[in-house]
Amino acid sequence: MARDAKHCPLSPMKNSLLVTAGILLIIQAASCQRVRVVPEVEAYPAESVDLRCQFVDGGNTKLTQVSWIWEPTEGQRDNIAVFHPIYGESFPESPFSGRVRFIQGTLTNPSITISSLKMADAGRYTCEYATYPSGNEQGTTNLVILAKPKNSASPVVVQASTSGKPVVVAQCEAADGKPAATIKWMGEVGGTDNTTSKKGLDGTVTVRSVYLLVPTPEDNGKEVTCMISQRTQDKPQTFPMKLSVEYPPTVSIVGYDNNWYIGRTDAVLTCKATGNPAPTNVTWTAMSGRIPDTVQIADNKLIVRKVDEAMNTTFVCEVKNRLGVSKHQVTTAVIEQRKKTAGPSTAGIIGGIIGVVLLVAIVGAAIVLVRKRKQNAENGDGPPKHKPPPPVKTGSSTEMLNKHVTDPVTKELTETQPLSKVYYETSGEPVTDLDACDDDNENAAGGGAANGGGPAVLEDSIRYADVDDTLNDGALPPYSGAGGHHVDEPPSTTVARGESFVSAAMYV
Repeated sequence: MARDAKHCPLSPMKNSLLVTAGILLIIQAASCQRVRVVPEVEAYPAESVDLRCQFVDGGNTKLTQVSWIWEPTEGQRDNIAVFHPIYGESFPESPFSGRVRFIQGTLTNPSITISSLKMADAGRYTCEYATYPSGNEQGTTNLVILAKPKNSASPVVVQASTSGKPVVVAQCEAADGKPAATIKWMGEVGGTDNTTSKKGLDGTVTVRSVYLLVPTPEDNGKEVTCMISQRTQDKPQTFPMKLSVEYPPTVSIVGYDNNWYIGRTDAVLTCKATGNPAPTNVTWTAMSGRIPDTVQIADNKLIVRKVDEAMNTTFVCEVKNRLGVSKHQVTTAVIEQRKKTAGPSTAGIIGGIIGVVLLVAIVGAAIVLVRKRKQNAENGDGPPKHKPPPPVKTGSSTEMLNKHVTDPVTKELTETQPLSKVYYETSGEPVTDLDACDDDNENAAGGGAANGGGPAVLEDSIRYADVDDTLNDGALPPYSGAGGHHVDEPPSTTVARGESFVSAAMYV
């Protein structure tokens, strides 16, 4: 947004003329807004910048001249450009000579361009009009020259501390920036930082920060990060670094297993060394004197091709780097026979295998059972979900008694009466009331209770034959009838296999 500004002298206010004074203030405020400029402009060194100025709503005000005034510091005012409607443009001697010009060159729009900017060009630029009858009117723009800092970071090589005092292990710098940058440290070693800044002659600022730590060999190779933030950067710039802590070498010998028996081949000792800088010189020696002939040296390895009595000695490994020397030794003892080393228990292995097999079997059975139940549920198998009805017996005695029969004498169809009551049991045959049957003739003639009170099925309708005829035929005598006659033929009713029936009374 543009800002209108002007330095306007206020008319004295009198207690007796409050209304008049208020009107004057309004008029003066309106006149203060007629010079329109941009409040603040940002630019970079070596670039160009436009400073806008415009006189609006002049009315009856007469514009006589316009000037641009540079104020690098408080109290210093230098004219850098002047425009007069009759005499034209003028550029007084100043640090901007040859670098400033009017864009249009008119009184109502005297905007200027400054090229080849320098850091020292920053400051206040005032567009000031000489007018009649109101006097001078002006507007001010603050020009900010921004400078991108030159960022850098690096670790500082240090030696492991023996005094316990912190030293600088890394440094980070944002040079010649404007405005000043900010620096932060991030790390896993628990150090501290110290940041300083220095202002240059051109207005730029150099910020420098160091990271301090009491260095130990364990800190070597650990990472710290420097992060630089500044107004001209889109995002903070980070510099991860690995610390470099130098220390003398440390050494150890590995590979001896207390089982160097006579005749053993290719027994190996390894000399392991660490240090910064890395050790480059490894030396093997024997305390007993010369290295035996059966021993070979390959870099940091001592290889015994065949163990014998000469291996009863102490081997020494010595390593060096720029900061010092370190040694380590191991004493080897030769034995007659090889020591038996405990191997894995056979019983334990077998038990583990059995356990795995059982586990697999249990899991497999569970899977099969679940799938079987799921299939039964999908196919509708399984126990019934409702109570079934009682069974119905076919071909029972009741059905037989309700059949139509033909009287052999009258040749007429007769129908038996149904039983008065029939009792069923769901687990057995149907039971009828047959216990009321009587052997006397009265009950037989009256159609006994065996038929439920109806006429006998096989009474006088059956024809009888002579006993002698039957005997002559060689057949067994049939059942005897009530009148002493014998039954010559079976009942006419055909009884199917498995059906119930009622036979005629038998007299003996």
